Amino acid sequence: MTQWQKLSDRINHVTPSATLAVDAKAKAMKAVGLDVIGFGAGEPNFPTPGYVVDAAADACRDPKNYKYTPTPGLPELREAIAAKTLRDSGFEVTPEQVVVTNGGKQAVYATFQVLLDPGDEVIIPTPYWTSYPEAVKLAGGVPVEVFAGADRGFEPDVAALEAARTERTKAIILTSPNNPTGAVWSPATIEAIGRWAVEHHVWVISDEIYEHLTYDGARTTYVGAAVPECRGQLIVLNSVAKTYAMPGWRVGWMVAPLEVAKAAAKLQGHMTSNVANVSQRAALAAVAGPLDEVHRMREAFDTRRRAIVAALNGIDGVVCPTPTGAFYAFCDITALLGRPVGPKGTVCATSAEFAAAMLEEAHVAAVPGEAFGAPGYLRFSYALADDQLAEGMRRMKAFCEA
Repeated sequence: MTQWQKLSDRINHVTPSATLAVDAKAKAMKAVGLDVIGFGAGEPNFPTPGYVVDAAADACRDPKNYKYTPTPGLPELREAIAAKTLRDSGFEVTPEQVVVTNGGKQAVYATFQVLLDPGDEVIIPTPYWTSYPEAVKLAGGVPVEVFAGADRGFEPDVAALEAARTERTKAIILTSPNNPTGAVWSPATIEAIGRWAVEHHVWVISDEIYEHLTYDGARTTYVGAAVPECRGQLIVLNSVAKTYAMPGWRVGWMVAPLEVAKAAAKLQGHMTSNVANVSQRAALAAVAGPLDEVHRMREAFDTRRRAIVAALNGIDGVVCPTPTGAFYAFCDITALLGRPVGPKGTVCATSAEFAAAMLEEAHVAAVPGEAFGAPGYLRFSYALADDQLAEGMRRMKAFCEA
């Protein structure tokens, strides 16, 4: 590529999504006839609830859905999200504070685009979801990682956050229940971070996409309810993808102070305009409907959670803390690095090399910890069928102990 054809520095400094890359490689292997067990993508294997699909089918036949809607979303969907925010997050917002986006990722992207100037810093508790730092970089910001390991239950320490804060710190991201660790941060941690953010005038970005997936008595603590003073500097991100098994419908949202919501809608007006109307009608049925199907899916996830943790801890050299939220197991494989594994006796120096070898030789796909700022770990999504989970764990054990 010649100099005049050079792509922008902005895109050249962005790392491709590791979770999507692993999922794509697994699907490509399946396409040529290989039997691959995929633990990569966080994609529930359940069908979207029938009443949601029925609402979408009805919407397809209604001509009013063949037109553009307001850019920030269907008015009735924004009203339903505002009501859901009061029900779940525990504080009142107006529909005008809601912007419906093309999946949760667009809400993340838009948040940083409207908040950050070049050089502004965003503190990202680590391990983190792989797209957070890239979205910050795309907005010209600087991601600042603050690591919290298994010894702390993967919960960030306010003293460490304060040590990372500078005069350029603009925002902090909260994700509880957490991707990739499955940790549910304690009420004390959430409240302490909220009060720290208020004291230092730092925006709080609360990703609540896994809010209803908690186990063993753990409960999601909502910072907007725990620290009412932070609501003027709080942006809540969410989506129907995980809760209602709707990743392919591409409906997410942000709830923000009015000026932020207006700015995000202005940005979206030049990017995508409104989300597909049929998907919005489906999301309306989901958000305004009962949580019965959600609870049934959570029970199935709970069974798989216990099965995968037991299986991983039954492999010599693997240590897996028990997650209490989301649908991920995040295990430490450092004891397996530097020693032969698999039928070929492959010696892996990093968890990325280990994940690649396990996919190639055992046909088991997991995401390496490097994607989440945590080398030496692997993330397994247990949002797959029970028999696939059991077979994948059998293969991994054979690979590790060969």
